[in-house]
Amino acid sequence: MDIHTDSYTIAALSERDEAIEIIRDAEAALAELTGNPTVTLIAYEKNTEAHT
Repeated sequence: MDIHTDSYTIAALSERDEAIEIIRDAEAALAELTGNPTVTLIAYEKNTEAHT
């Protein structure tokens, strides 16, 4: 997958344990619903430097 955008950047969640756990739980639930064990969610945040 190749995603390009100037409006968003990948959210830095390394110090947000609760947010990471929520994302992992959502990935597991989606994997169970879809039967696809390799579901990966990506958190983005609005890039404040982007030109709109």
